[in-house]
Amino acid sequence: MKLNDNIYVAGHRGLLGSAIVRLLNEKGYKNIITRTSKDLDLRNSADVEQFFKSNNIDVVILSAAKVGSIEENKKYPAEFLLDNLQIETNVISSAFKNNVKNLLFVSSSCIYPKNSPQPLKEEYLFNGPLEDENEAYGIAKIAGLKLCEYYSKEYGVNYITVNPTNLYGVGDIFDPMHSHVIPANMMKIYNAKLEKKESIKAWGSGKAYREFLYVDDAADAIIFLLNNYKGKDIINLGTGKSIQIKELLELIKEIVGYPGEIIFDTNKAEGVLRRELDISKLKDLGWQPKIDLKEGLKRTYDYYLSQIGK
Repeated sequence: MKLNDNIYVAGHRGLLGSAIVRLLNEKGYKNIITRTSKDLDLRNSADVEQFFKSNNIDVVILSAAKVGSIEENKKYPAEFLLDNLQIETNVISSAFKNNVKNLLFVSSSCIYPKNSPQPLKEEYLFNGPLEDENEAYGIAKIAGLKLCEYYSKEYGVNYITVNPTNLYGVGDIFDPMHSHVIPANMMKIYNAKLEKKESIKAWGSGKAYREFLYVDDAADAIIFLLNNYKGKDIINLGTGKSIQIKELLELIKEIVGYPGEIIFDTNKAEGVLRRELDISKLKDLGWQPKIDLKEGLKRTYDYYLSQIGK
């Protein structure tokens, strides 16, 4: 990318999109184009087409998506499938029609089959059924990445796809109904500390392993790939390391300063036992993460404290 390219970041208010915009600004990119969902509904094909016609866009970073918790994915699969399909097809096809040569699509690690060997390699795609809990979301993401692959093969554009692992950090959602594992439990543990509770309940057995990538590292990897990678292969974004949920919550307890006990509710869903990405392709290209989990959690907690009451 050139510093004076017109770069459209779709989903700039989300966790990843906001980090991408922050980092683009820090690196001196001058023409960053954004639209809120009120200004531009990416599910509306006519509006998206008109937006691309009216703006001379050089690069698209598509991080916009309908996302939610495991419970939301299970409850509203039709909406998760349809909304994400509409967003992806509208943005990618309009970008192509309006001569955008460089596009990066943000997929998800949930595209991989639930019984895949660990760590997950990019070639494991289509080797089996997806996780039941977020199948609809995974199918939509697979459709988006294949559309990028087909445009690249057929027309020679550089439309690439990244599969991030679980992201967390500044800009995360701290909400009982919509939060993912780190913000949800950080908030729960903080409130238990304030209320001097002797224990809290956490979902699942605590035995599952998950991988977490600090969002600023993910944004850095995306900008790195746009500047250094041309190819049709999907690329995993992660740390290549996983942690048991029980250990993760103990780490959050330490950072928050909560002395109580964590009781695991095995009646709640926790997904597959282990999910970890193989990031060999990304490392071979010359990139690796800089922020370790403990430092990332400290930054996330500081952000959470700054947002309380807002």
